[in-house]
Amino acid sequence: MRGLPAALACLLLVAAGANADPAKAPPLTPTSVLAAAPPADWAPIDPNQVLVMDLARGGRIVIQLADTFAPVHVANIRALARAHWYDGLVIERVQDNYVVQWGDPSGKKPLPPGITKPTPAEYTRPAEGIPLAPLPYPDSYADRVGLWGSFPVAEAGGEAWLTHCYGMVGVGRDVNPDTGTGAELYAVIGQPPRALDRNIAVVGRVLEGMPLLASLPRGQGDLSFYANAAQRVPLHIRLAAELPPAGRPRFEVLKTSSDTFRAWIEVKANRDDSFFLRPAGALDVCNALPPVRRAP
Repeated sequence: MRGLPAALACLLLVAAGANADPAKAPPLTPTSVLAAAPPADWAPIDPNQVLVMDLARGGRIVIQLADTFAPVHVANIRALARAHWYDGLVIERVQDNYVVQWGDPSGKKPLPPGITKPTPAEYTRPAEGIPLAPLPYPDSYADRVGLWGSFPVAEAGGEAWLTHCYGMVGVGRDVNPDTGTGAELYAVIGQPPRALDRNIAVVGRVLEGMPLLASLPRGQGDLSFYANAAQRVPLHIRLAAELPPAGRPRFEVLKTSSDTFRAWIEVKANRDDSFFLRPAGALDVCNALPPVRRAP
């Protein structure tokens, strides 16, 4: 089965109901590969790395933070969440095929002590120390791309950075040299704007709730900010670790070191089930974000 490890190939055949006979096996799909993943191939996500954003109108967005790539910004975000500073802020901008942004529309809410703008900017970090699961396909914006933990990563010239894929979360900022603090955040809701890579700090990934963000009414003001304040969506944010255990969202991510992940990538790039006429033989990093699920 496309050179997959023998043990995994057998497991997938059994999961497909083929009694380990390749001739009887239906074509693999990304869904069938994940369904056959053993529990050990999933890793829990630390609740200290998780933000929970509840909307006043109803609905919850769950975000995993990326300390390794933006430690100062993430420390700011944690401090703001612990201080309940985000309470009463709003979703203020929804730009079609681009981003949803939330923060303080007035820009005047005082920040707690200790919140700083990182210098130098946290747009990249040394590639050394990032055990990347690389994709064997070319990328338009980097020498190499792959996956690390839950996140899509690009590398070039000894530097690594998180890429602007659908569902990734970044820090709003003013023009250079401003780097932002984490008081203004946005999530990508459209075609990945990869030209923003290495120009803005990317601090996380939405694990759950993207349909809520992507379905919001588009703003009609400049840069698609809401011209009518009544359209703004109030919110509050907490760290998952601060919530009562019974109400704490728990997630797992597929390990990028696992045979299941390697099989999932292979199948996604080479679909040969009944829908596909011509398998692509390639996969963009933004279509390869490691699968995430609610913990059983």
